[in-house]
Amino acid sequence: MATVGACIFSAVSSPVFRRQITSSSEKPKRNPILKRVAVSTERTSAATTTVMTETTPTRIFVEKKSSELVEDEAETKQRVNVREYSEEESEGNGKSLKDYFDEAEDMIKSSSGGGPPRWFSPLECGSHTRDSPLLLFLPGIDGVGLGLIRQHQRLGKIFDIWCLHIPVKDRTSFTGLVKLVESTVRSESNRSPKRPVYLVGESLGACIALAVAARNPDIDLVLILVNPATSFNKSVLQSSIPLLELIPGQITTMLSSTLSLMTGDPLKMAMDNVAKRLSLQPTIQDLSQDLVAISSYLPVLADILPKETLLWKIELLKAASAYANSRLHAVKAQMLVLCSGKDQLMPSQEEGERLSSALHKCEPRNFYGHGHFLLLEDGVDLVTIIKGASYYRRGRNHDYVSDFMPPTSSEFNKICEDFRWMRVLSSPVMLSTLANGKIVRGLSGIPSEGPVLFVGYHNLLGLDVLTLIPEFMIESNILLRGLAHPMMYFKSKEGGLSDLSPYDVMRIMGAVPVSGINLYKLMSSKSHVLLYPGGVREALHRKGEEYKLFWPESSEFVRMATTFGAKIVPFGAVGEDDLAQIVLDYNDQMKIPYFKSQIEELTVTAARLRTDTKGEVANQDMHMPYPVPKVPGRFYFYFGKPIETKGRKRELRDREKAHELYLEIKSEVEKCLAYLKEKRENDPYRNILPRLIYQATHGFTSQVPTFEP
Repeated sequence: MATVGACIFSAVSSPVFRRQITSSSEKPKRNPILKRVAVSTERTSAATTTVMTETTPTRIFVEKKSSELVEDEAETKQRVNVREYSEEESEGNGKSLKDYFDEAEDMIKSSSGGGPPRWFSPLECGSHTRDSPLLLFLPGIDGVGLGLIRQHQRLGKIFDIWCLHIPVKDRTSFTGLVKLVESTVRSESNRSPKRPVYLVGESLGACIALAVAARNPDIDLVLILVNPATSFNKSVLQSSIPLLELIPGQITTMLSSTLSLMTGDPLKMAMDNVAKRLSLQPTIQDLSQDLVAISSYLPVLADILPKETLLWKIELLKAASAYANSRLHAVKAQMLVLCSGKDQLMPSQEEGERLSSALHKCEPRNFYGHGHFLLLEDGVDLVTIIKGASYYRRGRNHDYVSDFMPPTSSEFNKICEDFRWMRVLSSPVMLSTLANGKIVRGLSGIPSEGPVLFVGYHNLLGLDVLTLIPEFMIESNILLRGLAHPMMYFKSKEGGLSDLSPYDVMRIMGAVPVSGINLYKLMSSKSHVLLYPGGVREALHRKGEEYKLFWPESSEFVRMATTFGAKIVPFGAVGEDDLAQIVLDYNDQMKIPYFKSQIEELTVTAARLRTDTKGEVANQDMHMPYPVPKVPGRFYFYFGKPIETKGRKRELRDREKAHELYLEIKSEVEKCLAYLKEKRENDPYRNILPRLIYQATHGFTSQVPTFEP
């Protein structure tokens, strides 16, 4: 691979690259200031890199050898400080599709659309920590490199972000682009061999990412592919080449449909913007303004994709698709494929399924109401997607404790809204026990300082978790880290649970695969941990087994809790029998050949736990009980008095003593269940109808009364 030298961008002509000079009393303007630019193409043999230095308000790019890539002292002293954004600001990001077009136009004007492909890093992405992994963004057919503009601030807190810019007039071949990215990947991997390199590729960029991964199977890569162009042979662009060649000029008449393909539906996007405003009267005016704003950027699209460039990019897509597909078998990297349901350029959802079937380490995520340029649309947060898939890691393997990022307020609010129906239906009652033994409504008896281990009974299908974890966050600002079955985290080689996306919410809320080492890490980090010793045997119980404990004979968790002096809180949860009734359980299904074969297949592919355990708890055949809903009753939670283990480490080293404490905890859980089953009979609001009447008269946000503890 050869490289070519520097170009100069005038700060006078481009606000994108200009340092904003402000007084100490003024707030800095939020233009994306590029702090790193690296140039590399096929044209010469001398490896060169372009970096920026500041000597005047005009920013100048000085060419240096890549082996000499260091920041000038002047730049270090004069670098613009990155504004510290609050959590809410970083979540909102403040960027829109309008910003994409504005800044794309500035970049094109600054370079006159020329020069070789190069890396840049927006200064607004500069707040990451020193151990953050590198993320390389590889653009799609537009080539601008601003496809992450709505994600920059949040991503910039956890990644070192470099974006590839492919100028409008550049004609670097696909293999040339692959070599450019490959050179950067190898260099950065050698510099930080213990950290992964993330490749986020959009359309064409996804093919580049696949090609680099296939050529470098020994480098630790994480691929995030957005509507990959590997399905180009089924794309509408495949058949459009002859038509485009016949159309003269800059094909501006076609740009309206191009915009629709980019964003899914511009009218829907404009309506979404209006829906965010509360005032009804200006709605029509705002809608008109949004549509006019969208149409005003058609000339910018013409600048990004003039006829010659569009034809070149389509040929590039054709070559990229063929190259990537021919080397899929060599891809060993971890891969997340984001597929849009309204992608009018390519059959992205079908392609996501194909890649997921072909590659064991590939997981798809579907976005049914979105278009081809997914990351530019409202409601798409790449950080949340990565967290939900457990794809963020700083080392060779994902650590569910050290790599975990707690849910932000917007993430939590969205989850609460998605599961609001469960809270309305079940109207959960929380009871806890104070230090003096008094039972009170609420969670005031729960220890605020960890480590704390909550041990209880698992209701049918884990329905109790849907209300338990949100209530702790809302009332006590405590995040319960649940220990969950590994089948919800790992794609089986033989099939089984191939779609893990339904469990993304659990991962965002901090659930981890159940294991001794994960419990150890959670305890050592002083977390509040949620454990169900009965596991799936309780959650998938048979008819007539409501509120029956299926715990192992050994004291699996007592000695671990004792090691860290954790408080153990036994609790009971009652309400499953007021919400649903099982009509077809495990025993019934095993008598039906079709269901029996399904159970046996799923059990073989799912991870097996407690294989050395005897008794009912070892019977963990994976199946799905078939319940029918009832007129909703109510969920009740009762947390017993916390049991102290601090200072008892020597005593509980004795297996008999530890087992005695284990049986005591089990007995306390059974007492909590019995207490709730008895007391709920005196609750006048146990049924949903009295609750609705109460809320209709007192307000739907009011707390519904219950029995006296």
